[in-house]
Amino acid sequence: MTEYRYTATADLPADELFSFLSHPENLPRYFPAMKVAQPTGGESVHVEAEVHGHRVESEAWLHTDAATRTLTWGAEGPDDYHGELRVADAGAASAEITVTLHSVREADGGEVQKGLEQTVAAMTHAASADADVDAAESQGGWASYDESR
Repeated sequence: MTEYRYTATADLPADELFSFLSHPENLPRYFPAMKVAQPTGGESVHVEAEVHGHRVESEAWLHTDAATRTLTWGAEGPDDYHGELRVADAGAASAEITVTLHSVREADGGEVQKGLEQTVAAMTHAASADADVDAAESQGGWASYDESR
């Protein structure tokens, strides 16, 4: 089994970051290959992705543990693909995110690690953008902000 891991810090409170990441429908916003992630009941999620130029559909599972801010996921198939994401406090307004991927498929480790790092960067960017929009809307939205300037 091959394992890949990456840890990064996000300028967002841990609870906010985990809340954003715990909704499977947000997957396509930060996982470039993911085109559809639709919950189908319980821990099941229908996913569609572009993998090396081919559209792939699958049923996956996603388990969310809000108490430990942990997500675990996987998909049936010959690669035994599964992973774990943990979000921890890294200060009052920042979080540490660690993602670990497991697969029996051997791949170019540099390519997988680079993809993992890019995905974690996209996660934190999308979650921060979402938080910025929510903050603006709670104050009357961006239009009200612009008018007040």
